[in-house]
Amino acid sequence: MTVQKRFIAGAICPRCAEMDRIRAWEQNGVRYRDCVSCDFFEQLPIEDEALPELETRVNREREEQKASDLQTVKILDPRGQ
Repeated sequence: MTVQKRFIAGAICPRCAEMDRIRAWEQNGVRYRDCVSCDFFEQLPIEDEALPELETRVNREREEQKASDLQTVKILDPRGQ
């Protein structure tokens, strides 16, 4: 039986910083991920608690939005009514 390896969309390799090159798969209770552009390889035991989310361009943008200052804007009627 072969294990299906899946690419993680938007993931950035922690070693070579290439985007969309990380593959992930699970086998025998262990989660693996590797990079097809460099020799990065990581294995993590699957635990009951949630693992931290991989950094992607989507969740980085969310953090940047949280960090920006929000201002209230009042829209005025140009007719003066």
